[in-house]
Parts: sequence; structure tokens; C-alpha cells
Amino acid sequence: MARNGRGLSVIPLGGLGEIGKNMTLIEYGDDIIVVDAGLAFPNEDMLGVDVVIPDTTYLQENKDRVRAIALTHGHEDHIGALPFILKDLDVPVYGTRLTLGLVEDKLLEFEHIEMDARIVPVRGQAKVGPFEIEFFRVNHSIPDSAGLGIKTPDGLIVHTGDFKFDQTPVDGEVADFHKLAEFGDAGTLLLMSDSTNAERPGVTPSERVVGAEFDKIFASAKGRLLVASFASHLHRIQQVLDAAKNHGRKCTFVGRSLENTVSVAMDYGYLNVPEGTLTTLDHLNRLPDNKAVIMTTGSQGEPMSALTRISVNEHRRVEIRQGDTVILAATPVPGNEKLVHRTIDNLFRRGATVVYGPESGVHVSGHGSIEELKLMYNLVRPKYFMPIHGEFRHLVHHAKLAGDLGLSTDNILVGENGTAFRFGKKGVTRETVPSGYVLVDGTSVGDVGNTVLRDRRQIAQDGMLVVVIAVDKETGDLVAGPEVMSRGFVFVKEADELMEEVKQKTLSALDRCRSKNINDWAGIKSQIRETVSRHIHEKIRRKPVVMPFVQEI
Repeated sequence: MARNGRGLSVIPLGGLGEIGKNMTLIEYGDDIIVVDAGLAFPNEDMLGVDVVIPDTTYLQENKDRVRAIALTHGHEDHIGALPFILKDLDVPVYGTRLTLGLVEDKLLEFEHIEMDARIVPVRGQAKVGPFEIEFFRVNHSIPDSAGLGIKTPDGLIVHTGDFKFDQTPVDGEVADFHKLAEFGDAGTLLLMSDSTNAERPGVTPSERVVGAEFDKIFASAKGRLLVASFASHLHRIQQVLDAAKNHGRKCTFVGRSLENTVSVAMDYGYLNVPEGTLTTLDHLNRLPDNKAVIMTTGSQGEPMSALTRISVNEHRRVEIRQGDTVILAATPVPGNEKLVHRTIDNLFRRGATVVYGPESGVHVSGHGSIEELKLMYNLVRPKYFMPIHGEFRHLVHHAKLAGDLGLSTDNILVGENGTAFRFGKKGVTRETVPSGYVLVDGTSVGDVGNTVLRDRRQIAQDGMLVVVIAVDKETGDLVAGPEVMSRGFVFVKEADELMEEVKQKTLSALDRCRSKNINDWAGIKSQIRETVSRHIHEKIRRKPVVMPFVQEI
């Protein structure tokens, strides 16, 4: 019997109904372990936001019960939130060697955050409180990717992480089919399985397909080659290095995240760099164009990424030349399509040939398609099934797949972030815990919320109007002003009449305050804001953010 009467619970705080910020709590008695702690990138409505992380209110409320964090692999959507979580959570972090190496490199960007790293080899085990965690190999787009077999007093949970079944992987390491079959034979209580490609029929192609396509492009390209990919896609990086060597080209890396990842991977032996292939950008620029390869970040059209800045001629060291071939070795993450297409258009405008899209053969998914999802299910043969890692439609499609394979609807657990699945003798019940997202803007975490975003959107759409007055601090009489400044609203010199009306409305608002005996500055500002906003809307049907400033003299 669990202490305090608490049995087994599984609580996803991120990764359900969305792509990214994957995070799940496994709870038993007085003990909790966390599986992954990822981030997501902001959508276009989140103006000025750098990254999005899970709401960890429930985790913070129960941090004295948290025993460890276990990581499946080193992608940002699985490790990116760790620097923010480890500020307040001093627990060991378990993961494979490369995964923890990437986390440690990431933590160098943050002050005073240390990690108790516990390296577990693939096929290794860790004992954490009542939990026994076994790491098993899966194929994904980064080496050292693992799924987790988590033994609890109430049964075995199998968490796939992100996976596909690649029969000819670039690193030669196939998935641990035999371990998955062992889990099935031993009896699995719950399978939590990656749903990203639950809509795609068939089998996801092998990574080796991309290597062959690179060889064709490298052989035919007459000018420089620029290859954009995720910074952590080490298999893709390896294929670019191999193709460069095969075709007598030198290669360099542009983009801080890419450079850092390559450095860690080389230090740990996860990249095989052909001798004489790597060089500096300065040396590359002195070579003939047909001898040069630049690998860079920005495959998702991120505004500040290297490729995006190159595409608009704002990168200080690289610019597109006529005859360049740019390879986008990734597909857009849902929500990034507009950004990616804009980057592609800009590259074409500058005279580059751009190779992109699923038909180009320069990218394959790191996630299993329908037949692989079926194979995972049939190997593990769980009592309960929970689709994870995907937008809600992906979860629904994956749930239907489990039903088609014979699992009872009552044993298929489709939920959303914050759903606490409580396992008991009579089945599974559901509760709700706090969940959602926290926005990170610069060094600020959580102080940008819906109100701030609404103001930013309003400023972006209609601009801002600043009204400044100076008053005598003894009598409250107007001493100077009103002065009106506009940013993103109207060009003041061409709107003299409107600006004069704003000044008059400000004065009428001050008169109203005197007649109503409104003496506090907050009340005076409110009257000015309401009066000016109402007049502008009536006059030109726009709603700029009106900001009154009262200066005492």
C-alpha cells in the first residue's frame, strides 16, 4: 500500500494537445519523478516572447516529494525548460551521456545553476525511491535517444520518448526490439507512446535516404552549399560532413546553438568528423564556391536565426551569392509554416536555388508513422494506453489506432495537460491539476502574461499615444502641457489637427477631474486615458494604447 494512501498517478504537464514542452510526472505515494522538461517556441501572437515552458505550479507545490528528473533525449522540446526548473528544484537528473552533456552546455548560459548529473547508459538502470527506471534504445534524429521502462509498485509504465523504427540507422544502432518484447511478456500496465506522426500511413523512411540525396545534390551543385537543420540533429550534421568529404568540399558551422552542439558531440565522440573537412568561415570564404559548405540554423524561419538573417542580407559574415544552393533539411513545425515560407521566398529573391519540402528527399521525420506505432503497441501489449507528444488530433488518431488493435475504449487514456490519471483497483480516475504555459522574455520568467501580450498586440496593431502634463505639486494646477507623442499610431507632423484635439480633450478631462474632486494621480490618468481613447475611436475608429504621464513640479 502506498504511503499516505496515494497510489500510482501519471500527470502530463506538457506535450498533450501541442508540439513541444514535453513534461510528465509519475507519482507514487510520497514520491514523484519527472520525465523530460522541454520548451516550445512562441507562436506569432506571443510578441517579444523567447520561449514557452510548462506551468510547474503543481511541481513547485510538491517539490519536497520530487526525487529525480529522467530525460529521454537531448532535443530542446525535452530538455529546454531544465534551466528554469533547476533554479528551484535540487534533484538529480538522469539521462544518457550526450543528453546530459547538452544540458550541461546549456546551463553555462545561466548563472548559479548547477545540475546533479547521473549518466545512465542506454540499456542501463537507475533506482529512484520506489521507481526502477530502465533506459532502452529507440531511433530518433539525435544519438543516445532512449525510451523508459519505469517499474512502480503498481505496475510497469513504458514511455517511448520520441521514436521511430529505423532498420538502417546512420549510427548503426537499431532500436531494442527485444526489450520491448520483454516488457510485453512481463506485463505492461501503461504504454505512453509518441503520437507526432499518428496521421501518416506506412513507415517513416530511414535516415540513410537523406544521405543518398545529399550525395546527388553535392555532386551537381556548381556553387556554395548552405544546409539548414535543427542544431541538435546530429545525424543530419554527420551526413553533411560525410557528403562534404566525398565531394571534396570544406565545411563550417554558423549559428551559436549549432556550434555549441557540434562542440559537445565532438568532445563526446558522437560525431565522426572526416579529417581535413572542417574549417573556419574566413578560410571558407577564400575557397572557390564549389568547394564550400556552410551548415547553419534557421530551418524553422526563426526571426533571429542565422539563415533568416542571411536571407534578408542582415548577417554580418554571410550573404547569399548568385549560384548558391540552400538546402532546408527539416520540415516546418506546425505554426512555423509562414516563417519558413517567408525565408524561402527571400532566399529565392537573392538568387539562391532552394531545395525544400517533403518531395525533395532532404529530410525524413524522426517520428514513427502508423505501422511503427502499431508495432510498438503490439510489442508492448499494454493494459492501458496513453497517446502523448502531439496536437490533440494526433492523440485522437493514435487512440483510434489502439482501439483498432483491440484495446477497450475504457483503457485508452486521452487527456490534456493537467489531467491527473489516478490508477486504482477499480480502474483509472481523472482529476485536474494546475497546468498551462509560462512565457520567458529575456531573463524574465512568468511576468509576461495575457494582459502584457494583449497590450503588445494592441501596440503592434494600433500604436501608442503618450500624453504628458506637468502640474504644481502644491495646488495641482496645470503648469505645462499637454504634450503629445506618437509611436506607431500617426506621424505627428501630418496629424496636427488630431493632435490638437487630443490636447483639448486632455484639458477637458482635467477640468472634469477638478469638478468631481478627483485629486489622486491614478484617477486623473484614468480620466485622461478614457477621454482621449473615446475621442480617437469616434474620430478615426482606431484604438491605440494611450499612456498619460503626470509630472509634479
